[in-house]
Amino acid sequence: MASRRVLGIVALCAAVAVGGIVGGTLLQSRGEHTSLPLRKGVPPLELPSSAALRLYDAGKLQQAGALYSQSHALADEIGAAFSRWPDGTLDTMKSLVSSHPGSSLAELQLGLAYYWSGDDTEAVLSWKAAAKAQPDSPYAVVALDFLHPDVAPGLPPIVVDAPAIAAPARRLLLRGVLAWDREQRTVTARRLIDAAAKRAPNDPAVLAAAAVALYSPATPLAPFPKLGPLSGAYPRASVVRLDLGVVLLWTRQVAKGKVQLRLAVSEQPGSVYARQATRILQALGPRGSK
Repeated sequence: MASRRVLGIVALCAAVAVGGIVGGTLLQSRGEHTSLPLRKGVPPLELPSSAALRLYDAGKLQQAGALYSQSHALADEIGAAFSRWPDGTLDTMKSLVSSHPGSSLAELQLGLAYYWSGDDTEAVLSWKAAAKAQPDSPYAVVALDFLHPDVAPGLPPIVVDAPAIAAPARRLLLRGVLAWDREQRTVTARRLIDAAAKRAPNDPAVLAAAAVALYSPATPLAPFPKLGPLSGAYPRASVVRLDLGVVLLWTRQVAKGKVQLRLAVSEQPGSVYARQATRILQALGPRGSK
């Protein structure tokens, strides 16, 4: 992995462990009807990076709206609607969902419009629809984050020492990791990583990656029945300990996660996985001990 990506993973794991990421904690009373007034501020926009989005995030809604209004692409129409918040935003989003059936993006943002309008019940329904409509999309992952705020948002990263993977499985695995980490296309990632595991049935790195790819905010414990036996079958494999530690961090089991990360360091000192675990432990420091 490139050093920039390694540093990004380390920072992400540390932030997750100490509660520094709050993107998935919007909804604390999911499923309960509320009659709240408009929430403060403006809803977040889960849209592709752009100059308009940067303006929106900086609170320059009028300027953002001017840019978004130059296009009739779905993402831009959503951006324009939210830049007018709250004037007509909810009605516009209902119309966009109706005209774009099966769009996880539209359902996700409709849920945010409902939530910021004080209607948690309708927000939950929209986020469930977003998760179901296009499960192989990053918008489905974000929707699941909002529905399941008790775990860290996003997906636990998969670390791979590519040169150490046998050629028959390497390309499939790297394509799967790309789909998982960068594109957040979980269905595609699982298919590719599972195919790699079939070509390398005795490689703990590939098998551990397949176990991590079972993770979902809706089923965050799914990797453990695979990772646990792998740690017994490959007790000296740092990669298994690293992956187990990272998933434990993602499920807020920080103390247990740090134990596994220390084992990743001690079992194969000097390996890519041991170095990664060391960096995460250093980033965590004495914090996040619960």
